[in-house]
Amino acid sequence: MPFPFTNQAPIAQQTTRHYGITSAISLALPKEADLVQTQRLIETMKPYGVFEEDLELQHRIMVLGKLNTLVKEWIKEISEQKNLPASVTEEVGGKIFTFGSYRLGVHTKGADIDALCVAPRHVERSDFFSSFYEKLKEQEEVKDLRAVEEAFVPVIKLSFDGIEIDILFARLALQIIPENLDLRDDALLKNLDIRCIRSLNGCRVTDEILHLVPNIENFRLTLRAIKLWAKRHNIYSNILGFLGGVSWAMLVARTCQLYPNAVASTLVHKFFLVFSKWEWPNPVLLKQPEDCNLNLPVWDPRVTPSDRYHLMPIITPAYPQQNSTYNVSASTRAIMVDEFKQGLAITDEILQNKAEWSKLFEAPNFFQKYKHYIVLLAGAPTEKQHLEWVGLVESKIRILVGNLEKNEFITLAHVNPQSFPGPKEANDKEEHSTMWVIGIVFKKIEGSETRNIDLTFDIQSFTDTVYRQAISSKMFEQEMKLSAMHVKKKQLHQLLPNLKRRKHSTDGLRQMNDSNLDLSIDSDNSMSVPSPTAVPSSTPNKGCTLGHPHSPVGASPGPATVSHIEATGEAEGAKPTVTRQRSITATVPPSQTPPPTMGPPATKRQGSPTSETPTKKSRSDKVCYLCFVSNLTVCMCLPSQGVSTADLSDVPVVPKSPIALVKNSIKLRLSR
Repeated sequence: MPFPFTNQAPIAQQTTRHYGITSAISLALPKEADLVQTQRLIETMKPYGVFEEDLELQHRIMVLGKLNTLVKEWIKEISEQKNLPASVTEEVGGKIFTFGSYRLGVHTKGADIDALCVAPRHVERSDFFSSFYEKLKEQEEVKDLRAVEEAFVPVIKLSFDGIEIDILFARLALQIIPENLDLRDDALLKNLDIRCIRSLNGCRVTDEILHLVPNIENFRLTLRAIKLWAKRHNIYSNILGFLGGVSWAMLVARTCQLYPNAVASTLVHKFFLVFSKWEWPNPVLLKQPEDCNLNLPVWDPRVTPSDRYHLMPIITPAYPQQNSTYNVSASTRAIMVDEFKQGLAITDEILQNKAEWSKLFEAPNFFQKYKHYIVLLAGAPTEKQHLEWVGLVESKIRILVGNLEKNEFITLAHVNPQSFPGPKEANDKEEHSTMWVIGIVFKKIEGSETRNIDLTFDIQSFTDTVYRQAISSKMFEQEMKLSAMHVKKKQLHQLLPNLKRRKHSTDGLRQMNDSNLDLSIDSDNSMSVPSPTAVPSSTPNKGCTLGHPHSPVGASPGPATVSHIEATGEAEGAKPTVTRQRSITATVPPSQTPPPTMGPPATKRQGSPTSETPTKKSRSDKVCYLCFVSNLTVCMCLPSQGVSTADLSDVPVVPKSPIALVKNSIKLRLSR
């Protein structure tokens, strides 16, 4: 089992072997200045925790060794129970393989380990989720043990002596599992069920990547830098339509193939050069696809029509080849290409000694980038329900982004991969909630035109999709809530009071939820970035709360009363004016709009302009934005001098009704 790790700048050595599907762009050897820049890059990355200490690495190796021993013992016990001959029982084997960031050698401090338990043919999957699960339960070092048997890729999740591990299972058509087994052998896939093939795919892809790069140490250091840059720039999330860990690894691997003798500082620069100019949707391939005649579905636009509409295909090198970026949308691709161009400009400056490497890792202020935002809020009464609910909602946010992209008045929708704690309700009932923020760019308005935009359909079809999924998976509970609201840039601090602090924060790490488990494609969906937020104060504010007599969310159960937001916001470059309209929404059944599926690029959906003329509501200049949304004429949030408080309890809470009863209505009026 390989456990590669290095903190040192690799020594350059000339590579003559041909890598990839094309010849190299340059075979130039590094100069002394390149080696100096590489060492500077290493020193710049160290404070971000991307390198693990040797002591921590040894602890991981020890934990994996213990786990490997448990697997061998368990398989031997199963073999004896099934009356296999003693000669077979002694040699039956079994092994733990690793994949993902740990196998690639680019894991960070505190990162989890993706593992695969490989067993011989007489060991059933049911044995893995029963007797092996029980064996793990008996171990003192094992905590937080849970099995997810019905997942797309079934998994056992646990913490082993402080190390988080996800264990998949694959049963091979072999009588014994040899120690020197090479999972890259395509013949191993014969006569396997699809779940075993999915489980094997993570290891097979990772091993192929390492086999296809000219210099593994240069590849690893470059990948560490690119992953850190992507996380800092909020474009690291497979689940939300950006790229996950394996996709970033394949882009870096392709760069290494094109510049086989370059060191990390040069490779980082060439990475941005290559992919800022890449002609998408031409696919990124590390090797020519192979057909093993096993009749498994592979990515092939010549055969599969839906593959022709993938926007940013990056194809895994192991059979069956798949597109690891099928979640990418027009917006997320545009955002990433723009980031590639900015990265190229910065690395040009760095290599000319006009800037330091730290500039590349400066986090842009997402909350100053756009003038309009949509905030999603998902809440549930218990922590367990909240984890399940947030995982489901997050896995479907890309559907909302797709809906917004189809709106004829929207140019771009940018979801921030970081989630934030939601506002606390000022009642005695405990609730757990999470927020996501989506930046919106509207088409510019010409002349004196005024435009009414209704996003109700886009929002409601998204919530309906989430609702149906929750019902079909028998996960939905009556108290689970999902709400959307429109917020302008200058009001974001009301929802996220620590915005001013987060710009230069580099303290600690925050782990995003990664419950949409598709480890066959990408096991590294999570975002670990310096924490932008702290846990808000739970001190209740006596302003806009559930119990407030004027608040629309304090109503008794019955027909849902919703704050119907009709914002006269500004188009890009236009001055804002604001009106608000209140509407009462009766019980609304979920619409029958099917969730978006991959197919030909949809034409822009015509917006639904509002027919009624919004009535302007007079108010005191002392009324804050949030009380104004709630139709209060006297501000209950602001102190007497008119300065807004920074406590999250100032934020009006969402309606109590479940999403099936609430029509999330967002209407905007854009004018110059």
